Amino acid sequence: MGSTFGGINTALSALWAQRRGLDVTGENIANVNTEGYSRQRVQMQQNLSSVKARSYATTDGIGEGVRVSGVERMRSEFLENRARTEHGQSAYLQSQAGSLGAIEDMFSEPSDTALQSQLHDMWDGWNDVANNPQVPAARSAVLQQAGTVTDTLNNAHNHLSDEWTANRTQLSAYVDEINSAADKIAQYNDTIVQATAAGRPTNELQDQRDTQIMKLAELAGATATERDNGAIDVFIGNSQLVSQFQTRTMSLSGAQDLDAQAGNPLVMSWDDTGTPITLGGTMGGIADTLSTMIPKYSTALDKVAEQLATQVNTVHKAGFSADGSTNLDFFSGLPDGTITAASIKVAITDPDQVATSSTTGTLNNSVADTMADMASVYGGADQTYQSMIGQLGVDAQAANRRAQIQANVTDQVDAARSSESGVNLDQEMTNLLTYQRGYEAASRVLTTIDSMLDQLINRTGMVGR
Repeated sequence: MGSTFGGINTALSALWAQRRGLDVTGENIANVNTEGYSRQRVQMQQNLSSVKARSYATTDGIGEGVRVSGVERMRSEFLENRARTEHGQSAYLQSQAGSLGAIEDMFSEPSDTALQSQLHDMWDGWNDVANNPQVPAARSAVLQQAGTVTDTLNNAHNHLSDEWTANRTQLSAYVDEINSAADKIAQYNDTIVQATAAGRPTNELQDQRDTQIMKLAELAGATATERDNGAIDVFIGNSQLVSQFQTRTMSLSGAQDLDAQAGNPLVMSWDDTGTPITLGGTMGGIADTLSTMIPKYSTALDKVAEQLATQVNTVHKAGFSADGSTNLDFFSGLPDGTITAASIKVAITDPDQVATSSTTGTLNNSVADTMADMASVYGGADQTYQSMIGQLGVDAQAANRRAQIQANVTDQVDAARSSESGVNLDQEMTNLLTYQRGYEAASRVLTTIDSMLDQLINRTGMVGR
């Protein structure tokens, strides 16, 4: 049978275990608003009797109290992997939606100061010239209106170029963040593996590591796989970024501005092998913006400028101006004759060189009348520009819708993660009372045993003295 003194150890183990539970509960409450913190839970096990069964041995089989076998970190690996995937996809779609929104803001359609309105004003100016071909003021006005159109085309290209440059700068900064975060994860792996082997707790270190991995998931669509020794390998695309304690670095190369992008495309690659990297997350969205989205609308804008110049120049060169000039281009571009949104400008500065007539020596309005009708020409600059703006609106709306749907999915996954690893103050207060009552009861057991021992030691055998 068990010793009377054995109960002291049982009560003492209960005191220590309940106190440990109180400490862990306090830690949870203290970190209720700490980003990345995972709720912890004390694991308690019964201490079995140390008496081995032998032929003549006896034991009451009660055991020897309780022990804390560990402090469990409440995280679901499945939910964590799912969250990384969903956060990466959400960041990718948000990046695309943001870029399309920025491009929409550049064109500011519809508005009185946007290109469509300015094209309309220019065609109206040609209509005024057709009504009054002999009036120099009408020809001066159409030159001013045409200059406003070319300035708007130039500025639109410059804004696209500035947006491209800003995105490239941001992408380059993100590369540095990726390389830095990879080093931190490798350091966490080293510390966690060593601490785990030594039997020391690593819950907080794992929380910090998971925060870095989630950052990589949002930045580049990273995924992770845990090893048996506690280390985590991190992947971007199908390539390893972190392998236990080793890391790889990446770099960005290619064009420094939008106009050079066609002949020198941007490439994200591994430094050790030069292999291109398939990016997700925010960086993947930016990479698509740089390589596809902005060049697409820049090319479309160039087409608008080219069509505008070609249509107007074809009619203008065939006409005659007030001073008898003919075969004059109304718009010009690069020295080699190429017309782009960046280079288009009005080639005529003298109102008397604006062609209005179909024959020399007269001031009929046939050329100006043809110019005014170009606003509704099928396949003309106006229609091309309207088609581009319409496609931009459709793309932006679709991107926003996809981003919103993905955000809802991500929120649902985060809610599931929070229910698993988040701190619930009501639950923690319940645990607090549970451990408090357990501690008080263990204290009462210890007091009772002390009273019994006092009776046994100090009072037994004193009767009759």
